[in-house]
Amino acid sequence: MTATLFFLFGLVLLYLGGEALVKGAVSLALKLKISTFVAGMTIVSFATSAPELLVSLGAAIKGHTDITFGNVIGSNIANIALVLGLAAVLFRLNINPQTKKISFPFLFFSSLIFGLVVYFFNGIYFWVGVAFVILLVFFILYLIRQSRKEYLQTAIVDDELFEKESQTSLYKSVLYLVIGIVFLKYGADYFVDGAIALAEVFSVSNRVIAVTVIAIGTSIPELATTVIAAIKKEESLAVGNLIGSNIFNILAVLGLTALIKDIPLVDVQLIRTDYLLMMGITIFLGVFIYLFSKNKISRKEGAFFLAVYIAYIIYTFSFRMA
Repeated sequence: MTATLFFLFGLVLLYLGGEALVKGAVSLALKLKISTFVAGMTIVSFATSAPELLVSLGAAIKGHTDITFGNVIGSNIANIALVLGLAAVLFRLNINPQTKKISFPFLFFSSLIFGLVVYFFNGIYFWVGVAFVILLVFFILYLIRQSRKEYLQTAIVDDELFEKESQTSLYKSVLYLVIGIVFLKYGADYFVDGAIALAEVFSVSNRVIAVTVIAIGTSIPELATTVIAAIKKEESLAVGNLIGSNIFNILAVLGLTALIKDIPLVDVQLIRTDYLLMMGITIFLGVFIYLFSKNKISRKEGAFFLAVYIAYIIYTFSFRMA
């Protein structure tokens, strides 16, 4: 009972913290005058990836590195198969040209490098963390530079959602960020402790809990942001947020965590099965973007991703309980 309460309380704090952080981040993005797509790829993605960062860091510090890896891999699977799939089924999502030119190729490259590093070095260590963070910084700077050049064509100032956020003062923006960080910090602590306790109660491995329950829980900010953006016809923000979040999960979450605590690979099944599925889903997304979709993620493609995710969850709990 206590484990369940800790888990649910942590989940609520993660949701509230993510909401506050996103609100503050979006208002700051407006003040920086960057495009919807780049706002989704950078500031909003970092904000919505904050739960993954704090949960993964907390798990690594406590010695549960299988949760650290499982959370990142499971969240990346959930972001594409669950969140993007659901959003595409409900709304159909437009593909920004920058997705094809910049963001998806970089996502694929980051995902591939992540797998190769873990396979050959059996974990993510300090020097890899440094490389990941440097790579992310250069990517962000490049995106912002490109956005400045195209701002007149892609500016977000006419959108109702962002017009409302633009009324937020700098003081309130910072306050939202601080509240979000505090809620996320304590939410992550309760969430991880509750998840570990639940794993023991139901006799399942930390890996199973991490790639399913924890991954879905930490993807709640992405789900909320994506659905709201799609409702407001801001598909560029929706898709940019999801692809950006997956990039941040690999380079920022694992990179920053490795700077503080080495992340050795404990459970090889994370690479043999979960990582391979993450790469497979990423490749399918690329196939849909470049070959089948006419600058859209269709409802059929969204349904495909949802079906894959449901099958993955059933398989995980049915055949990998130990």
